[in-house]
Parts: sequence; structure tokens; C-alpha cells
Amino acid sequence: MLIVRTPVRVSFCGGGTDLPAFYKNSDEGGLVTSTALDAYIYVTVNKRFDNSIRLSYSQTENVDDFEDLKHELVREAMRLTGVTSGVEITTIADIPGQGTGLGSSSTVTVGLLHALHTYAGREVSSQQLAEEACKIEIEVLGQPIGKQDQYAAAYGGLNQIRFNSDDSVDVIALDSTASSNLGSNFCLVWTGLTRKASSILEQQSRNTASKMEQLEAMRAQATQVSSLIETGDFSAVGELLGNTWELKRTLADGISNPEIDELYDKLMQLGCTGGKLLGAGGGGFILVQTPAGVQQKISANLPNKVIPLNPDLHGSTLILDDRGE
Repeated sequence: MLIVRTPVRVSFCGGGTDLPAFYKNSDEGGLVTSTALDAYIYVTVNKRFDNSIRLSYSQTENVDDFEDLKHELVREAMRLTGVTSGVEITTIADIPGQGTGLGSSSTVTVGLLHALHTYAGREVSSQQLAEEACKIEIEVLGQPIGKQDQYAAAYGGLNQIRFNSDDSVDVIALDSTASSNLGSNFCLVWTGLTRKASSILEQQSRNTASKMEQLEAMRAQATQVSSLIETGDFSAVGELLGNTWELKRTLADGISNPEIDELYDKLMQLGCTGGKLLGAGGGGFILVQTPAGVQQKISANLPNKVIPLNPDLHGSTLILDDRGE
């Protein structure tokens, strides 16, 4: 058996500029500042006695031909890696599997590719994993998503990620010392709501041409927030997140709703300096900046699950291979 551990991600600023509809039509391309989070999706691969395939996630599938798999990410990762028979695959998550705003689908794809390539005896780079995950999700399956999630999951760490008009991507690591202070100054608050991002992202992509000014401003915020994080001006980061949230709400319908707005207002009343809903919108986690003592106040006054923003610095990692080969 082998086990691969792959992190989900938290985006500070610039989300939406990683959509092709924006970065291919902008002189400066797209830019996101994000960190991988120490919350993971684990993918295990084990050899079966026969040539059938057993897949376990929120459902269980037993098939003789990988083409019959309903889980399209697994099916296409098997096709790409050439590992198409005689395996048992499981996925296990630290967080809810869908609708969190943490890029979990892309984390699954990166983890699957890493595990299956390793099973086949190949070493793969973070860049290859991210590129292949983008190919599966965007090109093969036609999902209306951007590229930030795949790169954050593959590389790990606190980064600026640039999306160039020629479809190339540059990952620029920020000062690693800044990462150690994030957990005590930021946290994620669970809204209790989940949603599928595709409908919001499809609308956002269609709206891009008419929202270029807002997206250009959001890209500029991705540059600004990097400097604020590296200098430790976290209260200013909170205010900037609040500004980002106001811009984000204009990009498509359904990004927020009364329940999310009510929770956000409560978080501000408890002392957060600012925050934003993560991901496409409609549910998932809210990222907030928390001065000293505020995370404890949130936990004491709200029933919502609270997760400190502790970064993952390693990206997709092989943590067990006991096949004896």
C-alpha cells in the first residue's frame, strides 16, 4: 500500500483572476496570493488480487473496467497515468468533501495523480502534478474552474501564483517566516453550508468581460496582501480581505446569501478586522483576521467550527510506501 497526503488551500486575494476568461485577456495576466492549509486529503492505492478495481470515497464502486467508474476524476487520473486495473483506491478527507471553498476537488486530483504515478514507479514534480491536474479538470472534463487550486495543492507553502496569458504559471514563494504567524492571526469559520461551485463559476466566467475593472482591482490586492503578510501587518490584511469580499460579491449572483451575511456580521462584532468567504461562494468557510483573543471569543460565542490558519509547507507528499518493491 502507498499513501499520498495533499493539502487544501486558502486564497487571500486574487481569486477569479486565475480563470482563463480573465488572465488570457489581461495584459498582466492573473495573480493569486494563497497558502496551503494543514488540512489534507489522503489517497491510498493498494494492489488487488485480481484485475478488478475497487474505489472507496463517499461511495464505493467495484468495476472490472476503469471506464465504468462514475468518479470522473479517478477515471481520468487512471487514464492519464496508465494505471487502469488491479488496484484498490481510497480517498479520505480531513474536511467535508465538497463545497468548502478550499479547492478540495483539485486536491483530490493532484493526490490521485501523485499516488498513481508513484504506484507505476515514476517520480513526478510539483509542476507536473499541477499541470496534469489542470489538464484533467479544465481540458478533459471541461470544468469552469481556474488554476490556483491545483498549484497550491501540488506545491504547498505560502505563495504568489501568476497566471500568464500564454497559459504558463509561475509559483513565487513568499517569506517562509510569515507562515509561522498565520495560525494565531487568522482562522477559518465554517458556515455550515455547502454548494457546488460550478454554476457560480460558470456565471462568473461569462461575466468576466463586464467585470474586468473589479478583477483588475482584485489582482492588485493580491500584490498588496503579499507585502502586508510579509511585514506582519495583519490588521491591514483583514481590512483588505473585507474590501476583496465586497468586490467579489459583485462578480456573480449567489456568491453570498442572508445566512452568510449574518454570520459575517457576527464575526465582525466579535472583533475580527475583516474577512471573506472562500472559494466560489454560496457556502463553505469564511476566512477572518483575528486580533489576540478573538479566535477564543468566536469559539465561545458561536457554534460554528473554527480552524486556525496553520499552513502546510510541503504540498503533495508520499507519506507511506510499504509495498516492499
